[in-house]
Amino acid sequence: MRILIVHNLLWAHYKSSVFQAFQRLVDQQINVSVHVLQIARNERSRAGLETINPDETTPVYTYDYELLFDRYLEEVSLRERAQALLQRAKAYKPDVINLTGYYDPAQILLLLWAKSSGIRVVMQNESTGADQPRGGWKEQFKRWLFQRCDGFFCFGSQSADYLIQLGVNPEKILLRKNAVDNDVLQSVYEKALPDRVNMQQAMQLRANNFVFVGRLIEAKNLPMLLTAFAEALKYSTNSTNWGLILLGDGAERDNLNRQITTLDLVNRITILPGRPWFRVPEVLALSDVLVLPSRSEPWGLVVNEAMACGLPVLVSDRCGCVTDLVPHGQTGFVFDPDQPDQLTHWLIQFMNGSVNTQQMGQFAKQFIAPYSPEAVAQEMLDGFRKIMN
Repeated sequence: MRILIVHNLLWAHYKSSVFQAFQRLVDQQINVSVHVLQIARNERSRAGLETINPDETTPVYTYDYELLFDRYLEEVSLRERAQALLQRAKAYKPDVINLTGYYDPAQILLLLWAKSSGIRVVMQNESTGADQPRGGWKEQFKRWLFQRCDGFFCFGSQSADYLIQLGVNPEKILLRKNAVDNDVLQSVYEKALPDRVNMQQAMQLRANNFVFVGRLIEAKNLPMLLTAFAEALKYSTNSTNWGLILLGDGAERDNLNRQITTLDLVNRITILPGRPWFRVPEVLALSDVLVLPSRSEPWGLVVNEAMACGLPVLVSDRCGCVTDLVPHGQTGFVFDPDQPDQLTHWLIQFMNGSVNTQQMGQFAKQFIAPYSPEAVAQEMLDGFRKIMN
């Protein structure tokens, strides 16, 4: 079985972890090979985060891949993508092709060529029914397109449910997981934890902190988080030791700074610049609870990151991961991103000590363990075998 995987970005650190785990698995098989076509090096908006390995003496990528265009994805034309993908696919002669998604016309052309050539196609899907408004001709087009796929790798149960709503046979859903590099994250977190108090003092942080990690953009709904946090401080009986950290960069940074000043929370809220993925646990080690208030979030890998480090989570119900990773009251709590009072309530519960943060964090760490690159790789291989049989 010859497997060809098409992926958008060479810089996608958690995908590379999955690909590397998949390569190790394939190397143990007889008559199975895999080749990954990476369309571009990175997206322009993520250019500052290209450092991709905590140990620079270790080879970064250890799977069989080819970088088609050594530049930003936005700089690669549709014609270039389509020609390169078709040329490489014809040369590789795959039995099955795994496509990144339905939104790239070049990959749709590759799908149609594959079906005309008798090649099986597995489509990756990260969309859910809730992360964007749905309806109209686009949904009808997706129905038509998905009928031509042999299987699907989904980012969780909500992603799978969305496909089923569009007429996909549940038997074709081959994967319902998304993973981060749990082991590396836990290692970095544990090394940083002993310096927690000293670092908090040096950075003028509170002893306890809520933390947001991600781009500072409108979809993340951060003004609501700031408002909810300000309200929680008013009504909590034990708010003195609590602060809020925002880790990331983006277009909303200046607006957020203005809101922080207006709310008179300059000494309570700290915005830190974005950093490479393997340094995120250093900030998680200064924190106690992750908050992800997004109005649109296909999955939310930062939830995996926080849970791998043993933090409970507060997650918007628009995030694709909530069904799989956040059983309410066990690994954290779920709230409506359009109802700030709900978030304020849960912030107060943590501030007042009504939630056993340590116990919930330990359960979160145990709960996330099966969401590993190795587990995803095994389910991918099982899925490819299923559709080939």
